Amino acid sequence: MKRRDLLKAALALPALRIPRTADLTRSAPPSGSAPPASVGPARRAAVQAGEAAPTSADFVVVGSGAGGGTVAARLVEAGYSVIVLEAGGDPPSVPYDVPAFHPFATEHEAMRWDFFVHHYGDPAKERNDPKYLTDKGGVWYPRAGTLGGCTAHNALIFVYPSNNDWNHLADLTGDSSWRAEKMRAYFERLEDCRHRRVARFRHKLGVNPSRHGFDGWLPVEKAAPAEAIRDGKVRRLFAASIRNAVKEVGLPSPARLESLGDPNDWRVISENEFGACYTPMTTRNYQRVGARERLLDVRRRYPDRLTIELNALATRVIFDDQKRAVGVEYLKGERLYQAHATPSELPGEPRQVRARREVILAGGVFNTPQLLMLSGIGPESELRRHMIPPVVVLDRVGRNLQDRYEVAVVNRMEHPWDMLRGATFTESDSQYEEWKSNRRGIYTTNGVPLCVIARSTAGQPSPDLFCYALLTDFRGYKPGYSEVVRERPNYLTWVVLKGHTNNTGGTVTLSSRDPRVRPVINFNYFEDGTDAAGDDLTAVVKGVSLVRRMTAGLQQTLGLVEEMPGADYPTEASLRDFVRAHAWGHHASCSCPIGPRDRGGVLSGDFKVYGVEGLRVVDASVFPRVPGLFIASAVYMIGEKAAEVIAAAQQVAGGRGRGAEAEAGGRGGRY
Repeated sequence: MKRRDLLKAALALPALRIPRTADLTRSAPPSGSAPPASVGPARRAAVQAGEAAPTSADFVVVGSGAGGGTVAARLVEAGYSVIVLEAGGDPPSVPYDVPAFHPFATEHEAMRWDFFVHHYGDPAKERNDPKYLTDKGGVWYPRAGTLGGCTAHNALIFVYPSNNDWNHLADLTGDSSWRAEKMRAYFERLEDCRHRRVARFRHKLGVNPSRHGFDGWLPVEKAAPAEAIRDGKVRRLFAASIRNAVKEVGLPSPARLESLGDPNDWRVISENEFGACYTPMTTRNYQRVGARERLLDVRRRYPDRLTIELNALATRVIFDDQKRAVGVEYLKGERLYQAHATPSELPGEPRQVRARREVILAGGVFNTPQLLMLSGIGPESELRRHMIPPVVVLDRVGRNLQDRYEVAVVNRMEHPWDMLRGATFTESDSQYEEWKSNRRGIYTTNGVPLCVIARSTAGQPSPDLFCYALLTDFRGYKPGYSEVVRERPNYLTWVVLKGHTNNTGGTVTLSSRDPRVRPVINFNYFEDGTDAAGDDLTAVVKGVSLVRRMTAGLQQTLGLVEEMPGADYPTEASLRDFVRAHAWGHHASCSCPIGPRDRGGVLSGDFKVYGVEGLRVVDASVFPRVPGLFIASAVYMIGEKAAEVIAAAQQVAGGRGRGAEAEAGGRGGRY
């Protein structure tokens, strides 16, 4: 068998496994674990019911996403008491649970936070973007204000970052614990890999060259339903795209063949490999899992140590006279933040919670710098402009904002995908019933059947392009975009994602000293930012050309007609204008970067905020450069690392926990 044929077989192999009825026993939680997410209103009542929240704990964590949820859970397992403040409520079950419904989760009013961001400083330039909303004065950037943070609405993609990302942090901080070899241990600690069965068996025998985790708390699966293989159009898409990808990036290496198309295999990561792959998903029996399930599982096991305070909008970090963080002020009430889809006009109830040991901010890349500035930590000009008494001046709070660039190549087909016939993406169609009853069918997927990882130029130290196919019409985030999924089953979209971007010129600044008001966010795309050489723009254009070549030959077999960019942009020179006008991002990060203070760092390598005591940040804002190709895995990993660092510091200081981590086997509960 030829190497290219072996790779095709590896990518298609999971679809050949048709789940049996007996497999559904996996969907029930193991004895002593948390209940599944889809248990209706009683589930949400259980989250919010109970006695009033305590007024103090060892640690107060602001935010419940991949960073905050992870660090809070580990600290509880280490024996400490933790209060998690979450500004939102608990997600609705169906849009949250079903992998294929993730577009509807981003637009669900119960958990949607709407930010309207700037891509450029010039309003005329911004209006070239069809996603620009004149009445909002910006481009919609959806976030999730809910238990679990953005892990509640993301596309479930779990792709490991580049080793260069971690090694850069080690070089920047002088801390060897950030080295890629050591950081992989945190990935192994959190992951429960369920898509490499042979590797799992070898792991039990003590052999694990893939360096996957098989005993962690976060299940990771891959889905390729039998319907995809039966769909002749999908088969032709796979065959043509893989054939053309081989022409572009070469035959798969031995490492990629051994990984069977797995992008997270340690051998693939170590060799900076590229080529066709599948997308691992954070699901358990094809149902979303994330920070939410982790927190609820830990609270069930240690109810006396973990308090989850929902509908709690943090407004200020409280400092004592020695500039030590000793607590957090917050407003209690539903829908208090302006970004909520239906914000409340009620004032909320002012409350305080005290931290006996430390305060940990994990509100995310927009809200963490906002909260720091509201608390008196940030650029002097920002604090003075809003008459906020300074606690410590840190000029880079809210600076260094970064994101990846994405654009879409959208093709209309003559006929719908066979596998989508009759799909309405509602609870009333047969596909949903198949997912609900048997965990089969197209709703077990996130809609991404195939990906190609590539380098935009030969000089890139790591692959910087992630091109993924979607069986729908997706042109970026704009209110109402999820309805298009229902309306257009006859489309193929290739999304080009540019990772390892060079632009560090984005900003988050205050628009008001009112903590309920959204900050001002400007990413300063391309020439407006710091990428003077224009390498980011060139890379995205190269990515568009790549996916155009990968779909070559499908015009006749699938009746493809390219609608976007379309015939108006036939050359790479013309594509530069297209990319400037249509690019978007959804992996914002880096607004409170780790690094030496004299080089613009906001945090030390152990997540501490410079100039104060007892305050750390653990979320996507901590990275000095946006990591990898998808950010979720990196944020989960720093959550694990931060918990280890904090617990070790407490032990040195004589504040040892009660040893619960040993009770949990050092790995955390599984569900």
